[in-house]
Amino acid sequence: MRKKRPPDVDIETVRARAQRAISPLKAADASTCAPKGFLFNAKRTDAGRTLPPYYLVYFLLVDLLGFKNLGQFEKVAWSVPVEYDGQPFLVEHRKFGLGVFAANVPEDEAAATEIVRLIHKATKAAQPYFDWRAEQAAKASKLNVVNRSPELFERLNFYLDLYDDRQREADARKAEKVVTDLSKMSYTIAFPSAELYREAKWLGLSAIECFFSWTEHVFIHIAILRGSCATGEDVAKLAKAEWSEKFKAALDIADPTTKRFYDQLAIVRRQLRNFVAHGAFGKDGEAFHFHSTAGAVPMLLPHRRDRSALKFGQGVDFVAAEAIALIRDFIDHLWSGPREPAKIHIQDYGLPLNLTKVVNGDYARAMASVEAMESYADYQAHLNDRYANMDF
Repeated sequence: MRKKRPPDVDIETVRARAQRAISPLKAADASTCAPKGFLFNAKRTDAGRTLPPYYLVYFLLVDLLGFKNLGQFEKVAWSVPVEYDGQPFLVEHRKFGLGVFAANVPEDEAAATEIVRLIHKATKAAQPYFDWRAEQAAKASKLNVVNRSPELFERLNFYLDLYDDRQREADARKAEKVVTDLSKMSYTIAFPSAELYREAKWLGLSAIECFFSWTEHVFIHIAILRGSCATGEDVAKLAKAEWSEKFKAALDIADPTTKRFYDQLAIVRRQLRNFVAHGAFGKDGEAFHFHSTAGAVPMLLPHRRDRSALKFGQGVDFVAAEAIALIRDFIDHLWSGPREPAKIHIQDYGLPLNLTKVVNGDYARAMASVEAMESYADYQAHLNDRYANMDF
């Protein structure tokens, strides 16, 4: 069934509804009486700590209702003077968070509590405007894309290290056996390496899962730096696409080495990751054995191309060592050649991606060389630190 298109938002209707909800709170004007030095001496109220997210409050007061924003100054991102019950207050986004600031604290706490209540009420009334605002932003390029690549890669390395540790210990104890006497007539023999190899296999499978999770994310960021995604809609479309499409958006499979990695990783994804993700049944009957006079015989349906045919096989035998070696080789390949500058921005600095910089050519210039990207990423990290500290 086709999803119905949401009705167009009548901004004026939403504005009128939000204005009624926020009343009697209003924007401060020339008639508002404030004590001397109020803008610099106002103190944070406890009530202001429970305001909605800063961006909703800003969009409500400044964008929708037209309250005046005094702008940026030291440790303040924006400041909106308001009046309630004849008293002046500030709704400000400062370094330590959004808040309501008053001249007399704690005497003004009751009024600040009511201001917060009215802002919450108006924010709820303005929800259609926020949704419309986000929808319009998604169609444009004035967007940042969150970068979680460093933490996802760290999780991958965590499991790879554990896998390596188990493999090394299993290899070192391969000849070891533990004999336990149960009685004079019986005993058991255990080989510690067998259990260690089994744990290594589990850790290897976890590492493979982490690898595909990381690549699903990092491919989109590489595609942005390459200029393949320039709007929010482009990114959203790619995010919903199959892993193979993300791979092709980030890397050129016309390159023989890249194509070889693509083909081999597709096999790993199909035979290992998809098998585990579908309850160890896989998608093509990997869990079946058919009856014969020779006993139970593994039966594996070939992937996709001829789903009606059956073939003999061992189902999906997890050969973790080869898969782990493959993904390690691919990681080296991923950050080589024309993609080497991308590693600096995405993995080393962990910077978010700004789609505006795709449009204005900043990323294209930075991707020209490692030196250009190092200079660019260092400058962007400096700007981010300044904005995080509100050093305006």
